[in-house]
Amino acid sequence: MDKLTLLERVFGYTEFRPGQEGLIDAALSGRDVFGIMPTGGGKSICYQVPALLMPGITLVVSPLISLMRDQVMALKAAGVPAAYINSTLNAAQMRAVYRNMLSGQYKIIYVAPERLDYPGFSSLVEKLHISFIAVDEAHCISQWGQDFRPSYLRIVNFIDSLAVRPVVGAFTATATAQVREDVERIMKLRSPYRIVTGFDRPNLFFEVVRPELKRSELLIQLAARRDKSGIVYCSTRKNVESVCELLRDKGYAATRYHAGLDEAERTANQEDFLYDRATVMVATNAFGMGIDKSNVSFVIHYNMPKCIEAYYQEAGRAGRDGSEAECVLMFNKHDIDTARFFIESDSENEELSEAQKTMIREQDLKRLDAMVGYCRTTQCLRSYILEYFGQTKHPEACGNCGTCRGQFEETDITRESQMILSCVKRVEDKLGYAVGSIMIAKVLQGSKEKKLLELELPALSTYGLLKDMGRSEIRAMADHLEILGYLKREEHDVLVLTPQAAQVLYQGKKVTMMVRKEPEVQKVAVTKLAGASSELFDVLKELRGELARENNVPAYVIFSNATLSDMAKKAPKNMSEFRKVSGVGEIKAAWYGKKFLERIADFQAEQGQ
Repeated sequence: MDKLTLLERVFGYTEFRPGQEGLIDAALSGRDVFGIMPTGGGKSICYQVPALLMPGITLVVSPLISLMRDQVMALKAAGVPAAYINSTLNAAQMRAVYRNMLSGQYKIIYVAPERLDYPGFSSLVEKLHISFIAVDEAHCISQWGQDFRPSYLRIVNFIDSLAVRPVVGAFTATATAQVREDVERIMKLRSPYRIVTGFDRPNLFFEVVRPELKRSELLIQLAARRDKSGIVYCSTRKNVESVCELLRDKGYAATRYHAGLDEAERTANQEDFLYDRATVMVATNAFGMGIDKSNVSFVIHYNMPKCIEAYYQEAGRAGRDGSEAECVLMFNKHDIDTARFFIESDSENEELSEAQKTMIREQDLKRLDAMVGYCRTTQCLRSYILEYFGQTKHPEACGNCGTCRGQFEETDITRESQMILSCVKRVEDKLGYAVGSIMIAKVLQGSKEKKLLELELPALSTYGLLKDMGRSEIRAMADHLEILGYLKREEHDVLVLTPQAAQVLYQGKKVTMMVRKEPEVQKVAVTKLAGASSELFDVLKELRGELARENNVPAYVIFSNATLSDMAKKAPKNMSEFRKVSGVGEIKAAWYGKKFLERIADFQAEQGQ
């Protein structure tokens, strides 16, 4: 069977996505490969197709237990013999998998990196014909990456220990140029065929909001999404608990996930989300790595992550099947403090040497600066992300982010800047120490807060100069002045003037800033069905849910939203037409085709079509 026939029969697609075919051809020819493709870009196809065409078995090394389970479930649903080996299996289950491996029942085995040097696994491998080793999340091998895992270094030793070296493939979604060089060197890839397909996810809408009250903003964001499936990420367990309680009190089918819960509850809550019993998952970053749930319509970050790599990976869990989805980041100053705290805590990892800890901490702080820059920028958000990852060729404006849709215009803020800079100087002169942007904003607004009165700050000439301006507006201008180099933040996040501030205060230097022309309008994610009947889509979605419950699998394992969308658009009348729906392979057509065709026919009869 050739690769295209296999792609259509097993996975239900008639053509490859960009980058897939080159990686597959290289692997089949015996060449190492290195694929950098965005989340949802189809990395798994790049090792699953070669695995089914090569002799012997393929090992997929992944740190993600959820990914292993989801992909094995999806492969079995498509008729592909696969299994996983990780800590969730008990001794009897492990022995059964080992027996089946020896008898040649599997083509693809997912394995955790920690398992590679287990004596039992090592002796088993000696008896197997391994033709391909695919390393997922390959950036974890680099100390320059945002998610360095010492266990990944075992992969190299494992490959070196094999009597016959198989083809090796490395795959990742988020890697800067430095990390890519590190991965290739450490993994000892041999003249690999490498491709960077680009980091863009055009189906995702990006937005940063800076609310005074995050709880109120979150409820606004969710108000029109009650029938959508989404994730709300929080930086701490405490926030997860409070946000989940808030949403439940407001009638949302919400559940929670963080490392402080026992394993049984984490598993049960994850199952509720995967099987759509809970529509909103409130979680720390402990959740989501490897989750292949394709009908996630939105990801909201209640807190800012530590770096753009983490943000893009987490936001990328929306719209995995190509459907339109929204990624909203809620940002305030306290997020920076929390991120710095976690960076300092991470540097206490006992597995690392002092030199490694220092290097990683410095890199993490640089990444944090870039993340804060994303939250404060007035340029196209997509452009900011792509440029961070080294993708310089892209439109200046994407038309699908908060900046591009927000109708910004360049505004002269010289007068306001002079007031802010003057206030920073006068407060420091008065108190003998610098303060943060919140205090500066309160002084400029003319706040009657007790602390300001006790410090006698109303006596300053800058007190109340911007009383008609919102606090978030003043702080946004202060952030802009920091970006331009007129202000800088020192320890404890206090603001001080730089020498360049004199240019604005005394030398008439003009300051401009991109400002929205009108109040921000809340946007609602709407799944665009590309001309399909939304009524028929809902009917097919209902049937998918029934079949998922009957088969005890998540709904997206039956068919993704994108497949249902194409099915609703084409409205097939027979099995031949049904097989032409994107994402429908032979096995799924045989298992589900009749029921979907009947439901489509019933719908059309009711509509008089």
